[in-house]
Amino acid sequence: MNMSAESQGLVLNISAVERETGLSKDVLRMWERRYGFPKPGRDGNGERQYTTTDIGKLRAIKRLMDVGLRPGKIIGLPLADLNTMADARTAMRPDRVAPDVEHDVLRMLRTHDAPALQHLLANLMMRQGLQRFVLDTIAPLNRAIGDAWMRGDLQIFEEHLYTEQLQVALRAAINAFPRQPGAPRVLLTTFPSEQHGIGLLMVEAMMVPEGAHCVSLGPQTPIEDIRRASLAHKAHIVALSFSAAFPLRQAIDGLATLRRQLPPGVTLWAGGEMTRRVRKTMPGIVLIPDLASTINALRSWRSHWVPQPA
Repeated sequence: MNMSAESQGLVLNISAVERETGLSKDVLRMWERRYGFPKPGRDGNGERQYTTTDIGKLRAIKRLMDVGLRPGKIIGLPLADLNTMADARTAMRPDRVAPDVEHDVLRMLRTHDAPALQHLLANLMMRQGLQRFVLDTIAPLNRAIGDAWMRGDLQIFEEHLYTEQLQVALRAAINAFPRQPGAPRVLLTTFPSEQHGIGLLMVEAMMVPEGAHCVSLGPQTPIEDIRRASLAHKAHIVALSFSAAFPLRQAIDGLATLRRQLPPGVTLWAGGEMTRRVRKTMPGIVLIPDLASTINALRSWRSHWVPQPA
């Protein structure tokens, strides 16, 4: 069991809660205003203070958001009901990772055996090929690791170990492909309050074997800098990744702002779990709710692209 906040009876500030739950400070403040939960106390300096009960419920809500539920529908439920729902939905997932792989990875993380984990990931990638490795192994494995962390079965540093080893494996595989000078040139990044960058690497791993030329800025790039980078790199496509917990309104407003600032000929993609909550079309923006759809979006772009004269 995770010997962090819940087991030590700590009261945590908002930065620590962000680390413990994967929910951004913006999300925590927005839920406080909109739903009345969490309802933190305040210390002598007026800083928010969250209880271990708050953290447990926030983790359960995050697990359910990761399988598609909207926070407003579940935030008022008791913790026991949230955990029961999360466990049931996790067990029903059609895209679960192979049980032996999940078991082996969790064991390696708990025993802190980084070399063994690196070896396992490399072997799986070699057998499956990069794209199938990302779709069939990494996407469901990421969710399984996230669930284990949210349940308290992994410590934060163990989840970080997984992320680091996965980044090393993906980057090595991506770099093994020759850089293609042709189209499209794809600029990859996230908005400033989106800290999760592993999705960018996974998208790049899907696109590089298709001959796309990818330039990744990593996570948390201000909108104006995204615009400048798109011009500097002569990008055909700007692709942004959003995790499930990213505030929907903030994403919609930011994407609309970025769309206005990008040249008309630059295509704007928005991908990730958050996009599944978008209920209306967004003019000039291509929504990509899952990794498999990335290839179709790329092929659609190529079928419509008209090269500009030099």
